[in-house]
Amino acid sequence: MALGAAVLKYQMNFEEAWPILQDEAINKFIDKLELEEHLPSHQYINSEEYMRFYTLVYNVCSPNPIGPEVLKLYDQYKRIFEGYVSSKVLPSLRGKSNENLLRELWRRWNHHKYLTKWFSRFFNYLSRYYIPRKKLPSLVETSHSIFYNMVYWEVNVQVSEIIISLIDKERKGEEIDQALVKEVLNIYEEIESGDASKHHAKYIEDAIIEATSKFYSRKAVNWIAMESYDDYMLKVEKCLEEEKSRVSNYLSKYKVLEIVQHELLEVQATKLQEKKASS
Repeated sequence: MALGAAVLKYQMNFEEAWPILQDEAINKFIDKLELEEHLPSHQYINSEEYMRFYTLVYNVCSPNPIGPEVLKLYDQYKRIFEGYVSSKVLPSLRGKSNENLLRELWRRWNHHKYLTKWFSRFFNYLSRYYIPRKKLPSLVETSHSIFYNMVYWEVNVQVSEIIISLIDKERKGEEIDQALVKEVLNIYEEIESGDASKHHAKYIEDAIIEATSKFYSRKAVNWIAMESYDDYMLKVEKCLEEEKSRVSNYLSKYKVLEIVQHELLEVQATKLQEKKASS
């Protein structure tokens, strides 16, 4: 009874509200997600519980929507995700490699989005006054930025190398899990965390472009030395068709076709003219 009454009263300070939020909302939600990630939403939380937690935040914020108690809530919101990434996400990624790392990264990103969806709803009253007045990142942006700053700084190079290795394997004729590669690349597009996301998106874009350039540069050198003009052009046509398929399936954001054309046709233009003239 005392706990319920505390939630319903109009004013609460941070120290009164936070233990309830932490124990009955945040920790409970994370524990359920870790143990039973495939539960439907209503089994994580029902509408009555949601309103109770939202009201807790409202009771802290309403007396002074831009005051020091609200700052404590905003700071604690950030600490929720910092603690979650430190204790759950990073340990689950460390020690994994190849496709296993990509799958776990994608799984953890989906968990992170799910937590962000609900926790930003609990704390949504901060978005009405405090965040716009203080010109702070939104609750979603804050959560995404934490994931980027803590996760991608640690695994970005390894993830990029795995993706490039898989693309290289497919170019050599092996089958790969295209859907997995697409999902991981889409993480870069989903996160809206300003300069951090732009940095990592540019890193992997540059890595894919450089790998594509090197792959087809080697092919061009070998083919121009060994093949007739007609056979060379048939190989170019085949490569372009294959890359169009990759662009359609999972590389839509990357200008690989331009790179293939440059390496196979533009760089070799003079030698191709010579081969054509002598054929």
